[in-house]
Amino acid sequence: MLVFLKRSSQVIQPPKTCLFLFLPVTYKSSSLSPLASEIKIGIDRITKIINDHPFPDEPLQPTLLQHIPTISLSTSFVENVLGRLFATHSNGLKALEFFKYSIQHSQLTPSVDAFEKTVHILTRMRYFDKAWELMIEMRHKHPSLLSLKSMSIMLAKIAKFQTYEDTLEAFKRMETEVFVGRNFSTDEFNVLLRAFCSQREMKEARSVFQKMHSQFSPNTKTLNILLLGFKESGNITAMELFYHEMVRRGFKPNSMTYNIRIDAYCKKGCLGDGLRLLEEMEQVHCVPTLETITTLIHGAGIARNIPKARQLFDDEIPRRNLQHDVGAYNAMISSLIRSKDINSAIELMDGMERKQIVHDGVTYHTLFLGMMKLRGIEGVCELYYKMIERNFIPKTQTVVMLMKYFCENQHLDMGLNLWDYLVQQGHCPHSHALDLLVTGLCSRGRLQEAFKCCKQILERGRHMSEPVYHMMQRFLKQYDEMDKLMELNRMIMKLQSVLPPPGGKAIVSAC
Repeated sequence: MLVFLKRSSQVIQPPKTCLFLFLPVTYKSSSLSPLASEIKIGIDRITKIINDHPFPDEPLQPTLLQHIPTISLSTSFVENVLGRLFATHSNGLKALEFFKYSIQHSQLTPSVDAFEKTVHILTRMRYFDKAWELMIEMRHKHPSLLSLKSMSIMLAKIAKFQTYEDTLEAFKRMETEVFVGRNFSTDEFNVLLRAFCSQREMKEARSVFQKMHSQFSPNTKTLNILLLGFKESGNITAMELFYHEMVRRGFKPNSMTYNIRIDAYCKKGCLGDGLRLLEEMEQVHCVPTLETITTLIHGAGIARNIPKARQLFDDEIPRRNLQHDVGAYNAMISSLIRSKDINSAIELMDGMERKQIVHDGVTYHTLFLGMMKLRGIEGVCELYYKMIERNFIPKTQTVVMLMKYFCENQHLDMGLNLWDYLVQQGHCPHSHALDLLVTGLCSRGRLQEAFKCCKQILERGRHMSEPVYHMMQRFLKQYDEMDKLMELNRMIMKLQSVLPPPGGKAIVSAC
């Protein structure tokens, strides 16, 4: 394990590209066959090559031609690489280049999934012009790729980063420039509502509903989208008022409707109300799902009612002929941690492996939170070593949480180890993780390491934040490292020339 504590610039060289690495095989099981394992290695390898590519100093297409046999591109390979690029917070333009490469050099029609992932990566980085160009291009070349999901991705990000008016204008643009000739109906109306509800902008969502519902025919899905928005905003009263209003209008609730309401009460600690809704659900012949019971397990944990959580997990799920999944295990683990029973939580996590239920990001995030509260740095490090031995990549939320914990608890070497692990796995760590690590390093005079981390994120086509830049600028000047400051400025200006920073505000980079 100690090997992970050493900062090393050496990266294990992957095997040379083999044609069978690009066969259409997916991988989701924790116990992969030799062939599936090799395919995963190939996908991880190409993802790392793309992320490590010195964008924008060099074009990406020649590198892709060098490393990916064009005759071996498959639909699942393209989808899996784009999925990994999304998970690793890759630069959006790199993902776009890879998607275009797959279209230009493959005999296969691009898949809807690959297109949606590319749109998601671009819009997450606020590269809306490129996303619009891509959607319009696909309308002409591959109109079958245009889906409600791609529309939903685009509108949700516009609702998040732009104004109410911009979102309505984008909806109209979808009708006139992208989905040309399509008769917009309730499905498209629901997509627009979901865009606002996903951002908890319920005032805007209600305004759209009131203005436009007469043009369309709202259905149960419309009801559920709005209920979910009220639930996520934490306003149970507004949720229930809207629910009863819609029922009076003749809408019939389904299992999802009840799941949303149960979740709202459980998150407020009102387990009794959640159980009451379970009974009501069965009385109106809505069949409870695994999600229903999982929600109640989580609610029992919030209410500190561990006997009820165990009864739901151990008895209720089998009694209803349901199968435990990772979500049910995560809910039970969370409940145990809330009751400070970390040992039982660890045992349950180990039990997942025995039943071949794969740990996910929520599993690790929940256990890390428990370790921080109940076992301190030793428990966190023990779980961290287990995670990296399994080559598991945590979600961004977990990365930022771990980085903050390591830096605040005087364990900068662990923070650097986490950073190196992510980079060597082909990931581009989130800028929040960089902010925390560089702040910690600079405050302890470890300027060279801070500079290296900043270079790594810029080399991968991602921006550093303005406060971190000014911090580096101040320290580099203080220690008379003007060559390094000039190098940092050159890289920032080069990146800004092709990828404006979030918000469109350029970082001042004059010495």
